Amino acid sequence: MAMESLHTCTVQQPRAAINKLHMSFHFAAILSLLYYRISHLFHGDVPIFSWGLMTSAELLFTFIWVLTQAFRWRPVARTVNLENLPKDKMLPGLDVFICTADPAKEPVMEVMNTVLSAMALDYPPEKLAVYLSDDGGAALTLYAMKEACSFARSWLPFCRKYGIKTRSPEAYFSSLRDGAHLDWSEELKEEEEKIKAAYDLFKKNVEKLGAIEEYSARPDRPPHVEVIHNNIDDGTLDKESKMPLLVYLSREKRPTRPHRFKAGALNALLRVSGIMSNAPYLLVLDCDMYCNDPLSAKQAMCFHLDHEISSSLSYVQFPQIFYNVSKNDIYDGQARSAYKTKYQGMDGIRGSVCAGTGYYLKKKALYCRPNHEDEMPVEPERKFGSSNVFNASLKSLNGRQSRREEIISDATVEEAKSLATCTFEANTKWGKEIGYSYECLLESTFTGYLLHNKGWKSVYLYPKRPGFLGCTTIDMKDAMVQLMKWASGLVQVGLSKYSPLAYGISNMSILQSMCYAYFTFSHFFSIPCILYGIVPQLYFLKGVSLFPKVSNNWFAPFAVVYTSSLLQHLYEVLSTGGSILTWWNEQRIFMIKSVTACFFGCMDVLLKQIGVAKASFRLTNKAVDQEKLEKGKFDFQGATLFMIPLTLLVILNVVCFIFGVKGMISRGNYGEMFGQLLLSSHILALSYPILEGLVPKKGRKKQKNF
Repeated sequence: MAMESLHTCTVQQPRAAINKLHMSFHFAAILSLLYYRISHLFHGDVPIFSWGLMTSAELLFTFIWVLTQAFRWRPVARTVNLENLPKDKMLPGLDVFICTADPAKEPVMEVMNTVLSAMALDYPPEKLAVYLSDDGGAALTLYAMKEACSFARSWLPFCRKYGIKTRSPEAYFSSLRDGAHLDWSEELKEEEEKIKAAYDLFKKNVEKLGAIEEYSARPDRPPHVEVIHNNIDDGTLDKESKMPLLVYLSREKRPTRPHRFKAGALNALLRVSGIMSNAPYLLVLDCDMYCNDPLSAKQAMCFHLDHEISSSLSYVQFPQIFYNVSKNDIYDGQARSAYKTKYQGMDGIRGSVCAGTGYYLKKKALYCRPNHEDEMPVEPERKFGSSNVFNASLKSLNGRQSRREEIISDATVEEAKSLATCTFEANTKWGKEIGYSYECLLESTFTGYLLHNKGWKSVYLYPKRPGFLGCTTIDMKDAMVQLMKWASGLVQVGLSKYSPLAYGISNMSILQSMCYAYFTFSHFFSIPCILYGIVPQLYFLKGVSLFPKVSNNWFAPFAVVYTSSLLQHLYEVLSTGGSILTWWNEQRIFMIKSVTACFFGCMDVLLKQIGVAKASFRLTNKAVDQEKLEKGKFDFQGATLFMIPLTLLVILNVVCFIFGVKGMISRGNYGEMFGQLLLSSHILALSYPILEGLVPKKGRKKQKNF
């Protein structure tokens, strides 16, 4: 009897057809444009220096545009059929990994809400385990974990009894609650009041200790592993009252030993969980991204348990959706282009990139190639280290059931501590051939890239109800710092031996390699953007034309490329539920980020390559102006250093525009200068927030000084 389908995959044919038609049309215009540029350069009848710079910029634009087309080739959309999943008792074990680093920067209650939402997943509690890695080693986090466990004894039964969907208590008791209950009885209201009182007490107790210094992070400490709740003890409880295994881990940290950041924490969690719950699958969550849909685990299993794809499937990626962006989303916090177009495009060609959070991963994918499970037991001490207990646990990963029958003993906890020491990974393959890679600070993204190179596939699921909700950067300073970090890490990969255009293309399809190449090289977009923001304007001021005359037939390719690019972007925005305002905001923030954070990220890599100490970005922390955010106004406080190149470009464009227009009128060469006039006008329109956000503010400060 044929098994009913667990999921469906639909190729978005109309979208793919429109994309391919546009590719052909746009590419023909680009070739015409480049022919015009290069032929005039060879003839020598134009200013060589300026035309050389413009041609270089247009070649870089073309290179990045070509890479982008891979995302548009075969976009797919997926849905799941939960009703066809096996019964709960047949589901595989699942470990949840949550990482936090410092309670001073990551509020403990926010972390605990993520922990509670993971504990409350709609998944058999006896097959679920939640692990928190505390790289700060703070006593406050451990205390909060114990308090969260006590609160969970009433919170989890409440959620299950009334069918609560929003299972982060902070979100439930705030405006984010969805109000989805099975009923609105008086009994529910009474229980809700009791739960609210218990949560407020829990929150008050944790916040009270947060002000005490001895409960803060400790940079020098031994490993600490503690089982907060052992769900083997829940055997006699009713179904609604059972809780998952809950474990706290603080790995050893010494100032003289390499720390390996989040990748090191995840690898430690892999080992510790291996000798405790040893589930074949894991969910990785950022500490500020809670489980918004309790069904997300079962949704992921609709792919992992599908016999047609499970043998080569490494992970199921959910989109990152954020609850704290403004209505206008002026900073593009939701990253619409990534999660609604690019990830779906990659999903059609063997799988999307790993986003670092909100993904369900098959553990053995981190240890071997697809269908090469026999490689794991070979020389386990050389690869995995000297722990016989952990090495024995690897054998059970080939099955779907976790192997945990007994209560976790003191000996197991001591073994777990040894697995979390600084020296355990010495002379092993952790971070090199197995586990999360240490080659790049963007550990999950780079590890996902390596998995695809080994032959593993992934899928991307964008459900109607977000599987996870998190907190994103909502001011210019934090957005720039985060993007510069990503740009630096990705560009470094692009210029390394792991470059998608060298290493990747030898292991993956050309289209998939192009997608990864886009992520690693797209930050070089900053270079042609800066060139286009300087060269045409200076020559506009001098009255020298760098574009064909409007009446010249060669003006058409330039006009077509310009218009076609804008319309393609507008189509993608509107077809994914956005508006014209969304399109304009994305145009604006893309330009701002390209010549600031992306540029600094590229410079950071360049400085590292030539052996110069990387630049120090000391940015003043400022409170977010919520009123400005809701009104759609940019706040540049604290981001002054990042804004220097953009501010200089804007000032240059304003000066060149004013005096360039004056000169154009006096000379009467409107046709020759129209291209540069249009370009300057477009840049100034995009730059309006900089003029509004920086110039008036300085004016107000001067007025206050008088």
